[in-house]
Amino acid sequence: MRILVVDDEEIKRITLADDLATQGHEVVSVGDGAEALQQLQQGRFDVVVTDLKMPKVDGLELLKRIKSGPWSDMEVILMTAYGSIPVAVEAVKLGAFDFLTKPFRNEDIFPLLARIERNRLVTAVDVDNDSAANAPLGRLVIGQSAAMNRVRHMVEICARTDANVLLFGETGVGKDLLASVIHRHSHRAGFPLVKVGCTLFPPQLIESELYGHVKGSFTGADQQRQGRFDLAEEGTLYLDDVDDIPLEQQSKLLRAIEEKVFERVGGTQLIRANVRIIASTKQNLLERSSAGTFRQDLYYRLDVLRISIPPLRDRREDIPLLAEHLLQRLAGDQPYEIEPAAVECLLQHDWPGNVRELYHTLERALLVGGRRITAELLSAEVGGIAASMATTAREQGFQAAMDHAERELLANALKASGGNKTAAAASLGMKPSTFRDKLAKHGLG
Repeated sequence: MRILVVDDEEIKRITLADDLATQGHEVVSVGDGAEALQQLQQGRFDVVVTDLKMPKVDGLELLKRIKSGPWSDMEVILMTAYGSIPVAVEAVKLGAFDFLTKPFRNEDIFPLLARIERNRLVTAVDVDNDSAANAPLGRLVIGQSAAMNRVRHMVEICARTDANVLLFGETGVGKDLLASVIHRHSHRAGFPLVKVGCTLFPPQLIESELYGHVKGSFTGADQQRQGRFDLAEEGTLYLDDVDDIPLEQQSKLLRAIEEKVFERVGGTQLIRANVRIIASTKQNLLERSSAGTFRQDLYYRLDVLRISIPPLRDRREDIPLLAEHLLQRLAGDQPYEIEPAAVECLLQHDWPGNVRELYHTLERALLVGGRRITAELLSAEVGGIAASMATTAREQGFQAAMDHAERELLANALKASGGNKTAAAASLGMKPSTFRDKLAKHGLG
């Protein structure tokens, strides 16, 4: 991504910019908010990482100008000292993506950027600008199949109510952005939508991430910290991959949802939690509860309203319309052409990565084909892995073909993330620990 780092502390600014650049990002760094505004006038950025207290234009004022100007869809991450946490929380309510409390390790920002990168991927809905946010719900879910009509109908019901929602579907079908659509069209739209990627945090940290912690509650807890329930107050808390929350911590989540109270890690004070819960999963939670790995009472609390989002292979009739929609977004104001035979090629592919895979395939085809997409070009794009697997299977057997394909997927994800293993794992819908184990298995670690 293209990232603007804004901090009057020169050493922190330079080291953070260098570390972000080593992760494959394009980074511009400036010393205050006034310089940042000049940079925003000159070029497009995906993310602004800014200190809160700065001369001339401080971080809060910079955030307000970004969110009220032509850059309102740009994500902002704040860096703040401990004493300014209340201001940072207010900033999240004004539209900041998240904040980090100084001092922090530069790598602490990588999971936040991984989440932003996932959110930027175009999936089954169009919610990347203000006009989309204000558009009728019926125009935001792309597809004319009976399955997507059911999804559209359920999204409308979820937006009108305050009940908890469970989004079920494979990686890449659009669960994350459907959560955004529901929130933006609910009565809580004026308050924060706070997202927690449950896969991104190790088991020992997810509790602190959700509820915060008090000073001294564990090694390294040198200050009190608010959790995501605090930040989502009166808004929506989106729990992505909720099945990754460890069984021993699910009872506390159940209490927070059922009784609307929680305690910080290491604390005893009860804190009220007025939030709406939207959760997502790729797993069958009822089967998980029968197996004893997911609490049944928590499952029923989450599964009040359910939206099952079908994979792309089960709604092929939506592919031409969806491809046209994605191409319009990718091409912008530039002309493009897609041959009828190329559309037929899209219809023949199974799309294991769903809409996310379709998006990246079309993006590469536009770049390689000079904005003219042919059947030959798409056959090369979508057939490469399949052909490679078939050759390997003939020569070395089925298991060797599967291992080869897995290694290729891992290597490509790692390359696309600029070497950021957390981001690469997130792009494949894997736990970071699983991703690292597989890298070691294939000698890529």
